[in-house]
Amino acid sequence: MKKLLLLLFSFLLLSSPSISADDISDFQIEGISIGDSLLDYMTEDEILKEIERTKNLYKNLKEPNKYAEIYLRKDFPAYSYMSFFIQNNSTNQYVTNKNEKYTIVFIRGMIDYIEDFDSCIQKRDEIVEALSRMFPNTQKREEVFTSRSDPSGNSIIDNVTFIFDLNERIGARCNNWDENFRIKLNLGEGLSVAIETQESIEWTSNYK
Repeated sequence: MKKLLLLLFSFLLLSSPSISADDISDFQIEGISIGDSLLDYMTEDEILKEIERTKNLYKNLKEPNKYAEIYLRKDFPAYSYMSFFIQNNSTNQYVTNKNEKYTIVFIRGMIDYIEDFDSCIQKRDEIVEALSRMFPNTQKREEVFTSRSDPSGNSIIDNVTFIFDLNERIGARCNNWDENFRIKLNLGEGLSVAIETQESIEWTSNYK
C-alpha cells in the first residue's frame, strides 16, 4: 500500500510514525509515485511543451538533455505546484509504448516562500522532525551550500536529506535565490519536498 508523503499546512502526514520504507516507490506526493507514467496526469502535448520550455534549465550538466523537467501547476491540496524528471526521449522512434517514454524518476512538491526564507526554514524543519521520527535509523544529511546554477554565488540552498537503500532519497530543502537571478530566470523560491531515484541523483550531480 502506498504511503502518502503529503505536506499539510502545519505538519507532514505519511501513514504512521512506525512505518518503514522498503522502496521509495512506496511513497506518494499528491497521489503520484516514482514509476508512474506522467501521461496519467498530463497530456502528451502538455509534456512536449514543457520539455521545450525547460530545455535549458540544466545546461550546467554534462548531459543537460538526458532528462527533462516537467512542471505541473494545478489546485493541489498541499503544494503550490509540482515538478518531475522523465527521460527526454519523447521523439525516440524505437519506443512504441508511450507510457515507457514518460516514466517518472523524480517527484518534487513545492510551496512558494518568495523572499521569506525564515518561514520556509520553519516549515522545512517541521517536515524534517516528522521524517526523523519515522526513520530514526535512516542516514540523515544536513548541508547548506551555494547553488552552482547561479554564477554570482549568492543563491543559497539549505537541504536535509534522508538516504535510503540504493542511495535513493527523500529531501526537504529551502532555496534562497539571489533576487536578480530569480527574476531573470523567473524561478520559484521556497520549500520543496522531493523523492529522488539513484538515476536522477547521478544526473544532477554530473556537472561539466
